[in-house]
Amino acid sequence: MMRPVFETKGRIMSELDQGTPPPPPQPAAPPPATPVGSFDFNRPTIIGLLYAGSLITGVSGLIGLVLAYVWKAEPHEPWEATHYTYLIRTFWIGLAASVLGVLTMLILIGFPILLLACVWVIVRTVVSLVKAQQRAPMPDPLTLLF
Repeated sequence: MMRPVFETKGRIMSELDQGTPPPPPQPAAPPPATPVGSFDFNRPTIIGLLYAGSLITGVSGLIGLVLAYVWKAEPHEPWEATHYTYLIRTFWIGLAASVLGVLTMLILIGFPILLLACVWVIVRTVVSLVKAQQRAPMPDPLTLLF
């Protein structure tokens, strides 16, 4: 008859169990890939959604810019770096175009400039959102085009 020697994690160890080594720890499973049809809230996606929301609120784009600068300085995946550059440039160029549009409204050319700036920001934001959902880098983050 075996007598219990000690208890570990709720299991009573016998004298025979002492000679066998414990099983090796299992490696952590990699995080699951984004299932088809679901939406991945990664960092560039959050910034893009804040930019899209700024068309309604006006303030959330500034929050997105601050987050882009903060997250760009932190360790991140390589594909995210191109998104941060792309989104930061989108904000500043969009802001400059909007200021130019407002200043030239007196000569009536400001309205088309504001419209083009708005469309340009929307297209760049959507392109970034699509690439961020694919976890793909932006092909040319320094471009002025899309």
